[in-house]
Amino acid sequence: MAYDAFTAGVEPGGLRTKDEIRILLCYLLSSVNGSLSRDDILQSVQGLGLANYFELTDALQELTENGNLILQTDCYTASPQARAIADQLDTALPLSVRDKAVRAALGLQAQARREKENIVEIEKSPSGYCVQCHISGGKEDLMSFTLTVPDMRQAKLIKHNFQESPEKIYQMLLAMLTNDREMAVNLLKESK
Repeated sequence: MAYDAFTAGVEPGGLRTKDEIRILLCYLLSSVNGSLSRDDILQSVQGLGLANYFELTDALQELTENGNLILQTDCYTASPQARAIADQLDTALPLSVRDKAVRAALGLQAQARREKENIVEIEKSPSGYCVQCHISGGKEDLMSFTLTVPDMRQAKLIKHNFQESPEKIYQMLLAMLTNDREMAVNLLKESK
């Protein structure tokens, strides 16, 4: 098979033809069964070295123009045609490429959902920065707390770590407040 795509930034085992890239995009959006932003698609595919950035953006545009992908509110979804392409041609792609792209996309979707449900606000205060963390339980907060830290670097670190696994922070606080030492020890062992 002749390679017809730019390969700059593509890792060994990545995609080197335009057709493979188009098939991967159809497969990716069919597999996540939802919508992905352009940035999420680029991060899922190009960020892993599976395809060249310029080839990806060209393929997104082409697939959107011919109706295989649907672009709404800056997010792409798979059309029925894209799902048919993915079903018929997914074996044309290496399994490792399919798995990597879908895992990355699902991880980004989960992260976006965690960030939406678990809000962190950072505000400047006289003694540094106030970091307000909220774990949403739907209509009301399950938990909220505020920490004051001396600089923005620490505030951003707290935000990142909180949004990575708010459920573990909730469980740890609950364990400490209920004096459940065994639960606290187990949570610390899991986080290693």
